[in-house]
Amino acid sequence: MNTYDLIIIGGGAAGVFASLNSKHKRILIIERNTSLMKKLMITGKGRCNLTNNCDVETVLLNIPRNSAFMRGALSRFTPHDTIAFFEEIGVPLKTERGGRVFPISDKSGDVVNALKKHLNAEIVTDRARELIIESVPVGATCGRPQMVTGVKCETATYYSKNVLISTGGMSYPKTGSTGDGYEMARKVGHSITPLKPSLIPLETVEDCSSVMGLSLKNVRLTLLKNNKAVFSEQGEMLFTHFGVSGPLVLSASSYISELSTIHYQLSIDFKPALDEKKLDTRILRDFNENKNKQFKNSLNALLPEKLIELFITRSKIPPDKRVNEITRQERERLISLFKDFRLTVKSFRPIEEAVITDGGISVKEIDPKTMQSKLVKGLYFAGEIIDVTGFTGGFNLQIAFSTAYTAISSIDFSLNP
Repeated sequence: MNTYDLIIIGGGAAGVFASLNSKHKRILIIERNTSLMKKLMITGKGRCNLTNNCDVETVLLNIPRNSAFMRGALSRFTPHDTIAFFEEIGVPLKTERGGRVFPISDKSGDVVNALKKHLNAEIVTDRARELIIESVPVGATCGRPQMVTGVKCETATYYSKNVLISTGGMSYPKTGSTGDGYEMARKVGHSITPLKPSLIPLETVEDCSSVMGLSLKNVRLTLLKNNKAVFSEQGEMLFTHFGVSGPLVLSASSYISELSTIHYQLSIDFKPALDEKKLDTRILRDFNENKNKQFKNSLNALLPEKLIELFITRSKIPPDKRVNEITRQERERLISLFKDFRLTVKSFRPIEEAVITDGGISVKEIDPKTMQSKLVKGLYFAGEIIDVTGFTGGFNLQIAFSTAYTAISSIDFSLNP
């Protein structure tokens, strides 16, 4: 008979992690893909940034959306618990810049294989379509009018009084994240906050194709909303044929709300270690050493080669002008470019290219202590499907692990025969 102690809808990071942390044998994972954890395989550019080696307060600072909801779950299962868990199942880890934690092998496949090796669940390849819901008996004290009793799929029906939805968001649909979980939750009364891409590359008004592929390190990126800074951080970014991408850009994108009515610009500081006065001194020194050089041949020590032509164009300094003829006013324009190189945000890339989806099941309808629905008894949520968003750096996978652990630790398995 298709009856289980727990049914998990979605065999991604959160769903598989939940099954590993349950001691009960009758667990079913319903996964529409023929293989588990397809999205986990491509995270961190295939290296799998599992978490961030930091304390709970730091994680909360890196969750710009509904961080208060996550405090309890993160306290129950911290980043250090995540690190200990994976090392215990045979995945040696290392910490890199910014606290990012990766497997020493730099292979996400090693993480996936270790999780599969310790899997504690039956797997069925099917597509969940609908939750089976019954009314709570008169006199029950659970405070919910409904209770879950099973899941209807495309090819079969499965029964359990505990169901965990961990189907992810709508980013990377080829990995199975197509929004099925939102629809199932909506049908039983849950509210879905507006969905939009988050941690996503940005298209710019300015043509960046001439510098496509240029990767920048140790620059400062500031996001300006109607000319007011709303995000500023130092790190790495990348120019693309459509605009910009990379860790800094992905983080900045989570601060962008409505592009049709709000003006956003990106300001790049190419020399964050130097203030304007020190940068001017450095430029003068270079110019003095190359007095007879043309301007177009004088910037090699200050800029990557791909950027030089773009800087010359924006500075409006004649490219053939001798550096000893450059005026103070022209030099000030050049300094301004180094410290405040502006790009105008035109649009997000398609949601399919987003690292995660911003929005999801309203946290007002989920008990933060248990991850159980406040509307349906026995229904739980974990991972990206919940309306909680983190920055890049391992924070979103930590959210998945912490919510999954909280849910599995809260389930009353005595409900099932």
